Amino acid sequence: MPVPNMPSEQLRAAVKALEQALYNHDQWSEALYGTLICRLPPDERDLAADAYRRCRFGQWFHNSGAATLAGYPGIEAIGVEHQRTHEYAATLLRSAASGEPITLQDYERFGSALKRLRLEIATVQHELKDALFNLDPLTGTPSRIGMLTKLRELQALVQRKVQACTIAMMDLDRFKTVNDTYGHGVGDKVLVGFAHHIMAHLRPYDRLFRYGGEEFLLCLPDTDLQAGRDIVERLRGELASLPFTAEGKGAFNVTASFGLTLLDPDVPVEQSIERADKALFAAKARGRNCAVLWDASMNA
Repeated sequence: MPVPNMPSEQLRAAVKALEQALYNHDQWSEALYGTLICRLPPDERDLAADAYRRCRFGQWFHNSGAATLAGYPGIEAIGVEHQRTHEYAATLLRSAASGEPITLQDYERFGSALKRLRLEIATVQHELKDALFNLDPLTGTPSRIGMLTKLRELQALVQRKVQACTIAMMDLDRFKTVNDTYGHGVGDKVLVGFAHHIMAHLRPYDRLFRYGGEEFLLCLPDTDLQAGRDIVERLRGELASLPFTAEGKGAFNVTASFGLTLLDPDVPVEQSIERADKALFAAKARGRNCAVLWDASMNA
């Protein structure tokens, strides 16, 4: 399952929220052990059928956490193991409250569920932090660091005929003129505006990578070339209409050119990127602000 394409601000907030939620759950488990060891009266909330929703971790998870992190491979498992942990904890608390000995089987079930929960949480934490590390600091898009790895993973699916995958190189038209006319600060705002618009209008499993300078690479899994072109054409028109302003110089627009190709199962992914780049060069030669599909004649 692909991980979601989250803006950097949302990603940082998710990391912080998950860390706080994990701290709260550790506090809950410590209090539980204290109740069992010291034979204290149990918290009635821990005996409720929906106890997993009442603890602070559960409140975060079911109110916003699961929705924010939807798409991460481990998020559903976190919900399952968290519910089991509370169900097994309630069994321990009921035994202790009635004066019955806690069986080794019940204790081990609780301990195993808690370990699995912590493992699933740690895995998602690692994925979030890894994604955050690989973000381009200006635009908040994934950088080239993880791009080839992602493309090779998708190529493996193409090779097994699970799905097609379209990639597209995008380059902002006459970007040097933007910097020269309005300044590099405004140029940075244009890059950020383009990146944020694309990320907000892609499907959850699509990816946008900053390739370098004003170039970006779009990765469109489960998408043939015609569908990929439709997506790119929609984005191209939207980007050309985005309004930008510069102090003392009024509003202006910037266009982009695109080169598209399928991720070829029979050649290295670098060669597919090169094909998209050649198609992009053809789009520039045809007047810019257009999308061109790669064909074999471009290798001549």
